[in-house]
Order: sequence, then C-alpha cells, then structure tokens
Amino acid sequence: MDKSYPLKTPMVVRSLEMEKDLFRPRDVDEEILGPVVPYLSVIGALMYLANCNRPNIAFAVNLLARHSANPTSRHWMGAKHILRYLNGTKDLGLFYKKNHDPELIGYTDAGYLSDPHKGKSQTGFVFLHGGTAISWKSSK
Repeated sequence: MDKSYPLKTPMVVRSLEMEKDLFRPRDVDEEILGPVVPYLSVIGALMYLANCNRPNIAFAVNLLARHSANPTSRHWMGAKHILRYLNGTKDLGLFYKKNHDPELIGYTDAGYLSDPHKGKSQTGFVFLHGGTAISWKSSK
C-alpha cells in the first residue's frame, strides 16, 4: 500500500438506496472472501489505530467490522480505501501538549437512519482537553 495513490477521505459516500450502498450486507450471489485475503487482520489493525490515535477512521472501520463474518470484495475495497487514506494523512494524529489550555469541551451528534438497512440511527460524542481528543464513542 506504500505505493498506492493516497486519499483525503476515509470512506466513500454512502447511499440510502440499498443496491447502491457499498457497505450493505453481502448479496446472495456475492462470493465471500477466502482466508487468503487478510480482511480480519486489517480490520483488527484499523480498530487499534481508531482506538489509540486516529478516531477519524472509527466510523468507517465500524462499518467494515460489521461484515467480518461474511466479507466480500466490496468490503475489502473499503478496507483498502481506509489504508490509502492513512497513507495520505500520515501527519494527522492525536498530539498531547505539555502546557495546554485546561478547558474541557464536548461535542455530540446524532445521525437519523444512519443504517438504512436495519432502520437504526447512530449517535456519538467526543471530549477534547487542550484541543486533543481524550474520549470518544459512536454507537447505534
């Protein structure tokens, strides 16, 4: 992936139409990836990054992790998209300063019908201390 074209967004835009959404569950006629493709290893590594210092990929990784039992080539392309994004944004991350503003700021958001396939909404929050994220969560 070092020689791949770097990207500036962690995932492609989702569609509310079931057949156009790249993150939809596996279709009946779609082939499941075999053990040759390291899908679970890549998802595990991306989850580690999302939890440690790259919360900006957490939503996209969460979408792909939902399909760990039956990944398809569509999902594998999504995982490679995130890797290309990480390649293009190596300078991003969480940086904690020694002398910082002690103010604690919190943000929250909710997405109505974020999972159109199951009719569920998604919500999340992030807390910043000194301009750096210290806690975040996203859940259905």
